[in-house]
Amino acid sequence: MSKSLLSLLIVAVAAIGLYAAPAQASRNQLVMFEAPAELKDPATRDAAFARLDALGVNSLRVVMYWRDVSPGPNDRNQPDFDTTDPAAGYNWTQFDPIFEAAEQRKWPVLLTVSGPVPKWATRSRNDNLTRPDPNKFAQFMTAVGRKYGDRVAYWSIWNEPNHPAFLKPQYVNKKPVSPDLYRDLFDGALKGLKSAKVDKPQVLFGETAPTGTSKDVAPLTFLRQALCLSESYKKLSSKCAKLPIAGYAHHAYTPKAGPNFKATGPNNVFIGVLDRLTTALDRAARAGAISPNRPVFLTEFGIQSEPDKIQGVPLQQQAEYRSISERIAYDNKRVKTFSQYLLKDDQPRQPPASMYGGFETGLMTAAGKEKPSYDGFRLALAATRRSSRSASVWGLVRPARAAGSATLEYRNGASGAFKKLRTVSYNRLGFFRVTATYSKGRQYRLTWTNADGKVLRGSPTRAYDF
Repeated sequence: MSKSLLSLLIVAVAAIGLYAAPAQASRNQLVMFEAPAELKDPATRDAAFARLDALGVNSLRVVMYWRDVSPGPNDRNQPDFDTTDPAAGYNWTQFDPIFEAAEQRKWPVLLTVSGPVPKWATRSRNDNLTRPDPNKFAQFMTAVGRKYGDRVAYWSIWNEPNHPAFLKPQYVNKKPVSPDLYRDLFDGALKGLKSAKVDKPQVLFGETAPTGTSKDVAPLTFLRQALCLSESYKKLSSKCAKLPIAGYAHHAYTPKAGPNFKATGPNNVFIGVLDRLTTALDRAARAGAISPNRPVFLTEFGIQSEPDKIQGVPLQQQAEYRSISERIAYDNKRVKTFSQYLLKDDQPRQPPASMYGGFETGLMTAAGKEKPSYDGFRLALAATRRSSRSASVWGLVRPARAAGSATLEYRNGASGAFKKLRTVSYNRLGFFRVTATYSKGRQYRLTWTNADGKVLRGSPTRAYDF
């Protein structure tokens, strides 16, 4: 997601409303981590993987921009090479070590293949975004499939195709065109993977940004048009075949108002209104555009924090909002994956331009200092006030690989020592949910001892009125 798009989500909300969880929940939710800067850099890769190991990460999302691995990315004319052969001119040096490390750890990898693209792969050949050639994309996907086909658990086609930073044009004469461009690219990807003889690829559709503007197509508008459906989800063309999608990928970011923010536009989808997306998928299935009960993959997510004073929340609140968002995803039976975008914040820019034009969603500052979210990610905790005396507490001991127990602690106020409140038992995936006593101003914390005998502590967490 671009920072400029996220800035449009800043709205004044007086209070966070009620959140009603579905009756059933996704008990096997996979959490993917994305740390592109650290994992692609040989100087930081090993240390980054060591941190991910310590955090309990067990899955990765990797984004591959077509332009970054292709020969002559800024040439108007295509270089003379076999575009379907992974050994014929492509540069995979940034990606090979990541796949090798993930394979050693037996981590599933979601690979998002996306624009920007080589200039020679566009219809206009004037830039790296406008009208990519779906036939050339099919050839590229053949090469990628032959290179990494046995190492990819999920394929996702294009990063935020409803955003002009990744695909152009979005509109022509104020009418959306990016969904039609995307449909052709998705079809090209399927052809390429088939040509590469990838066995039963799990291919995700969408990978959409959360909101629409005059420059970006809203995700549900994008979904309908890409699936050849009217606003009322009626099939518009018999030529549009049913798409064999494994699921719908989406970036359910939320603005500074918090994870329970309710978007005003009915075609926007934030973490607090995921039911809009699942409802849309169900209606698309009834129209025959996709198969029923397609899962949702939340493939990119993060909470902006200070030092960005405009879009970022205080550091403790970042940890709280991140855990609350993960709980929302966990409580939705259709969500198959959640995600964390960035290990470290983007490097600040030099004034007079905006110093924080990148992302401050990391668990660490740009300088490498751990935020509260670092401990809050490893030992996730979200508290919901149920009454004046009780709270529902959801948590995740992320490094756990078998059922066990941890200690839920409390303190009354923002300072002082924590005391034991109760022992909690988590399942084989590390999840638990308990009822705890509550009083105004109370903070909770999770403490856990790992297999080496080291005591780990989560970040302080307040109860919210959800």
